[in-house]
Amino acid sequence: MTTRTYTLGQVKAGPPCCEPEAHLRVRGLSVAYGGRPVLEDVSLDIYRGCITALIGPSGCGKTSFLCTLNRLHDLTPDANVHGEVAFDGQDILADSVNLLALRRRIGMIFQKPNPFPLSIRRNLELPLREHGVRGRQLLEEKIERALRDVNLWSEVGHRLDSSALALSGGQQQRLCIARALVLEPEILLMDEPCSALDPIASAAIEDLIARLQGRYTVVIVTHNLAQAKRLANYAAFFWMKEQVGQLIEFGQCRRLFESPAQALTAAYISGAKG
Repeated sequence: MTTRTYTLGQVKAGPPCCEPEAHLRVRGLSVAYGGRPVLEDVSLDIYRGCITALIGPSGCGKTSFLCTLNRLHDLTPDANVHGEVAFDGQDILADSVNLLALRRRIGMIFQKPNPFPLSIRRNLELPLREHGVRGRQLLEEKIERALRDVNLWSEVGHRLDSSALALSGGQQQRLCIARALVLEPEILLMDEPCSALDPIASAAIEDLIARLQGRYTVVIVTHNLAQAKRLANYAAFFWMKEQVGQLIEFGQCRRLFESPAQALTAAYISGAKG
């Protein structure tokens, strides 16, 4: 099986923070569940401080790819992953990797907001305590900083002991992002973070993601092509071939949308396919 590697050399994308320095290097990645291949031979670089959008129709392996980047596939008993995912030079697929430490450095935001059925404060305290953060003042400082980062402090700072489940859908998703940010990760993985939200809440999440650029490396799965074009510095287009998800094209987002190298990419972006 031939490994396809997509790189950009010294091409710039987006603002100056997006110099193409690989934060994650994925090589020959294949994923199967219960012996059924869902993703085959994916190789690309995820660039530090940039936003990378994963686009393509449902079922082409985007979420499976995303879950390998912080080993969430380990939670699926019949998952089988081959290849290499190097994070700052270390292969995170190795058995010796400390998963708790890895997931602190690479956080995950899911499609549907999933706050704990606890207070707003406890939603942010729990991950901090799990990772050894102690001391009331330090906890309070980190909680306030995370809520300010997602523009929630002015809305909920006066009622931190109220239930997180009483928040609106958009507020819940911002709280979930704050729950990831409170651990000060390097990379944020986002699986369609706006798909369960109304347009106003979606716009707030988009604005938040845009503001995270440069401070964090962001990888986002989205079916909204306009959203990908607005937010991303780089884009990866996935498609099903012979019932297996494959990476068709990867590159600078503007270039991929305006002059795609592959006919299949052009057909999907134009709406002729997918």
